[in-house]
Amino acid sequence: MTALVGLLGGLGLFLIWTAFWARAEVPPRLARHSRLADLLVQSGVTQVSPASLAFSTACLAVMVALVVWLLTGAAAIALCFGLFSGYLPFALLRWRARRRAAVLRELWPDVVDHLRSAIRAGLSLPEALIQLGAKGPAELRGAFLIFAADYRATGRFEGALEDLKARLADPVADRIIEVLRLTRDVGGSDLGRLLGTLSEFLRDHARTRSELEARQSWTVNAARLAVAAPWIVLMLMSTRPEAVQAYNSAAGWLVLGGGLLVSVVCYRLMLRLGALPQEQRVLR
Repeated sequence: MTALVGLLGGLGLFLIWTAFWARAEVPPRLARHSRLADLLVQSGVTQVSPASLAFSTACLAVMVALVVWLLTGAAAIALCFGLFSGYLPFALLRWRARRRAAVLRELWPDVVDHLRSAIRAGLSLPEALIQLGAKGPAELRGAFLIFAADYRATGRFEGALEDLKARLADPVADRIIEVLRLTRDVGGSDLGRLLGTLSEFLRDHARTRSELEARQSWTVNAARLAVAAPWIVLMLMSTRPEAVQAYNSAAGWLVLGGGLLVSVVCYRLMLRLGALPQEQRVLR
């Protein structure tokens, strides 16, 4: 009984002591969650939550590691390929997000032109946005149809705009929505001219970026093949018993660990040096 009282007293003193310290670890966790949620939205996989993605990725990595271990009998090789398979879903999501961003980059000037024409025809800002659900680009009609349903159900333009911005998760969409919000709040007669200038800028930007990506693609693909080639050779070598026995030793673990570190560092360095500047969402 005395030990229990002492334990409870110590626990109470510990809780009092921790109450005086700020929890600095919460914002980074929220930031990571926000980046992962944005990646899912930008890739068009809106039906998957960040938690389910992380769980599925962990299950995939464990399953691949077990399968490789059962086939080869080398724990070091199984661990390496399990880590690779855990990274694969995120790499596919980033690739899908880049492709979707390239498609949307060609569509945003048309969206701006539709808004400009609707506003010049005398429609209000909500009506101009609602019209995009029927006459806008096909890839974006779903988001604007949901905006129309939200606005008609609640009558709140600000709230519907915020939901639309979160649903699109695109830097260009952020700028367009903020321009519309500012115009509605303070008024202005130059909205048509502003949207025309924005449309021309977006077209020039899309044209220039497409040319740069076309020139860059062969270099990036060659570098990715150079990183993947040693691991493909390792997988073929793991079918031989003497190679498996060598990699099961301490020296084999050291060689694979060093090779994995070099591959990761070189791959990240290649992506950093060869990457084009990405637009950031600064108006969230």
